[in-house]
Amino acid sequence: MIRVVLADDETLIRDAVAQLLALEDDLEVVAVAGNGTEAVATIERHAPDVAVLDLQMPGADGIEVAEAVRRTVPACGVVIVTSHGRPGHLKKALAAGVRGFLPKSVSAAVLAGAVRQVAGGGRYVDPELAADAISAGDSPLTAREADVLELAADGAPVEEIAERAALAPGTVRNYLSSAVAKLGVANRHEAVRLARAKGWL
Repeated sequence: MIRVVLADDETLIRDAVAQLLALEDDLEVVAVAGNGTEAVATIERHAPDVAVLDLQMPGADGIEVAEAVRRTVPACGVVIVTSHGRPGHLKKALAAGVRGFLPKSVSAAVLAGAVRQVAGGGRYVDPELAADAISAGDSPLTAREADVLELAADGAPVEEIAERAALAPGTVRNYLSSAVAKLGVANRHEAVRLARAKGWL
């Protein structure tokens, strides 16, 4: 029997997926969690064979949970399901040790198959998401440029971004200018839009 912990902040989706997986003869959902923080504690408590995580959850996202699980319950394989299958997310997930990555649009049978594959030590990455990740290429942004661009996403003024990032305003302007130039766009708003579309933020 493959023991599974399921984490998703949307109750309806979480309960539906738990019921669908429970219909499989060889899968047992031993616990569910409603946010990332709860997911880490639940996985540590139950030490399942596989954790199925939503990518975007309050508390900690699926990738952050996967990084914590890799340290505390290394035998647990992690599968991420997402409605935001951007190339950058897939690359970050794989770097965090995630072994399964698929969109929420897949069937229960495909998800169950991915869980089995990961439980057996293999990987399952949705072919379409993998192709998108390859064609998108790697982010040209440095980690610091991406951080500053993320802080600029809500339209905050340079001074506020500088305060939140613990940087000088001039340094923030330099990072933003560099990001805009690297992405070949006209301004920071377009830079944010493009970087998000590529999954680089």
